[in-house]
Parts: sequence; C-alpha cells; structure tokens
Amino acid sequence: MVVARIVALVAGIGIIALTVWSVFSALVVPRVTSSRFVRGLARMFGGVARRIVPRLPTYEARDRVISYVGPAAMVLLFVLWLSLLVLGFALVVWWDSGVDFASSLAVAGSSVFTLGIATVRGPGPGVLEIVAAGLGLLVVALEIAYLPALYGQFATRETEVTLLGARGGSPAWGPEILARNYWLDTMDELPSLYAAWERWSAAVSESHANYPVLIWFRSPVSSRSWLVSLVAMMDSAALYHAVSPEQTPHQARLCLSMGIRCLRSMARALKIEHDADPLPTAGTRLTRQEFEDGWRRLMEVQWPAERDLEDSWRNFQGWRVNYEPIVDALTHLIMPPPSPWLIARPELGAAEWPVVINRTPDEPTGAQSFGASKTFKTPSARESNNS
Repeated sequence: MVVARIVALVAGIGIIALTVWSVFSALVVPRVTSSRFVRGLARMFGGVARRIVPRLPTYEARDRVISYVGPAAMVLLFVLWLSLLVLGFALVVWWDSGVDFASSLAVAGSSVFTLGIATVRGPGPGVLEIVAAGLGLLVVALEIAYLPALYGQFATRETEVTLLGARGGSPAWGPEILARNYWLDTMDELPSLYAAWERWSAAVSESHANYPVLIWFRSPVSSRSWLVSLVAMMDSAALYHAVSPEQTPHQARLCLSMGIRCLRSMARALKIEHDADPLPTAGTRLTRQEFEDGWRRLMEVQWPAERDLEDSWRNFQGWRVNYEPIVDALTHLIMPPPSPWLIARPELGAAEWPVVINRTPDEPTGAQSFGASKTFKTPSARESNNS
C-alpha cells in the first residue's frame, strides 16, 4: 500500500504539471505546437461525424451535425483539463491523507471547483486544497476569457466570407469571381478585393494556427465556408495570372502568396504532410475537364484572354500545385460544403455551381441569365438578381 501511494503521488504531480502546462501553452502563450489536445479531440469528433453524415437525408442535416465538431471539441477540452486537475489532486490527497480514494476524489473536486463541501483534517491536505482551489479558479477564469477571443476571431473571419457571396457566389468559385466582376464592369475593384483577402489570410493564419479549434468552426450559412472562400480567391488569382498575365494586378499575386502561407501554417498546426516547394510540372488533382468548365465561364462573359486554353491550363497547374494538396487534406478533415474544384464527396452531396438569374421587367422569369453555363449541373438553389 505504501508503494501504491508513492506511485499515486508521482502520477498525481505529473498529471497536474502536464495539465497546467497544456492550459498555459494553449491559452496564455498560444503557439502552433500547443494544439495537440484540441487537434486530437477535433479529429475524433470529425471521424464520428464522417460516419454519421452519409445516413442523413439532406445536406442541411449533414451540415448541422458537422457544425458541432468544433464547439464540442472545445467544450470537451475544457472539461478534460478540469477533470485531469481533479484526478491529479485526488491522487496527491490520497497519498497524504490516508483516506480512501473515493473520499480523496471528493475532496479534490470540491477544492478545484472551489465548493468547500468536502475536506480532510490536517495541515498537509489543507495546503493541497488551497493549491487546488487556486489552480481550479485560474483555469476556469482562463477558459472564460478564452471564449470571447475565440468568437471574436470567428466573427472577423466570417465578415469577408459573407461579403464574398455577392462577388463569387455561394459556394464561392474562382472563375465566378472573375466573371462577375468583368460582367458587372467592376474590374477596378478587384485589386482592393485581393488586398483585403491578403490581410484576411494573414489574420486567419495567425488565429487558426494558434487556436486550431477555429478550423472546424463552420459558417452560419450551410453553403458558405472559410476554406471554400479562400480557395476561390486563390483560384481566381491563379486563373487571372494563367489566362491574362499582363492584365493581372500585383495584389492578386500577393493574395495568392499569402493564401499559400496561410494554408501551410494550418498544415503545420494539424501535422499535414506537404511539399513546401513543389515543381510547377508536378500536376494537379483538378482535371483538365474541370478547368475547361472555368474557362467556359470566362468565355461566356467574353473575358479578354491573352493565352489559349492549353497554355492557360498549363500555367494554372503551375500555380495550383502549391496549395491543392493542403486544401484536399483540409477538405477531408473539416468537410466544407461540396463546391466546384474541390474533392468530390458523394456522402455530403453534389457540388453546386453559383448561378445568378438576371430578372428584369422585360424578362421577369430570368430567361436571359448570367452565371454558370447550362452545360453545368443544375444547382438546387439559385441566387436572384432582380432589377
């Protein structure tokens, strides 16, 4: 029994020290290397969600289930920290007090949660109860302070994602961003849009790599996603460079570069293997046929192309190899809405192309529409542009 109590003492001190270090490194000094707990919990919940969603009848129901992954991982992380503190102090109290382990567990829980309903007489247990109460109060205070910061970062992220809906559709698509701006004669606004998304990528790179639970937080609208929007902006910049390099604003290249850095920071946080310097000739998962869909969308609005289809495809691949593997890995993990040019996921549903029906007094039914070509799949929901 003496040996068992000594082992309990060592184990209890170790559990307390590791828990305090995890809380401190995750909430006080956040760094990419501090995400092991939340990364594991989010992957676990994500795996459960992937098994459930194929059995649900609609995408909205599937999206609702997946939306619980991030919040559930965060709440369970908080519970896990407090539970480990209770267990650690219970082991130390059991070593020092001589009472049975169930009573030690009650004393530790009462102390960590500052309830004071269970105690053990003696100077040793009294000191342990004070230390447990102090650490418990500190951890709870840090967790409470963590939530506003977390949701502040989430709200900041979603603002630009929501604004992109009018420019790139919902779900967003790179060719649609270029086509709509050219069709609506707002090309002079594209440089400022790319500049805004360059700053957005930098902010998301910092917040989501340091607080990786945010990666699993989904947009309030089921057809929107931070990942889909970021990829759409990067694809539009890459497509701009590939099709019309002389006309491409320099902000597009900066946005593309910062987007790649953003995705690579998340890959490091989630331990996703990737090539940091791929060859432009490495090839892509995106097929030539899928690229032709985007090319046709640009030709519909008579985009002033400087290169032909073949040359544009070759140059576009040279850009996309830098971020496509990370996007595919993130798509598998966080399950964003099915979107053009992302991995096909039949368990979530078919990808939808954003379409705008141009309704006018002369054409109230929108017979003359602009948006995705009629050769594309017909989406289940369309945006309306009444004038």
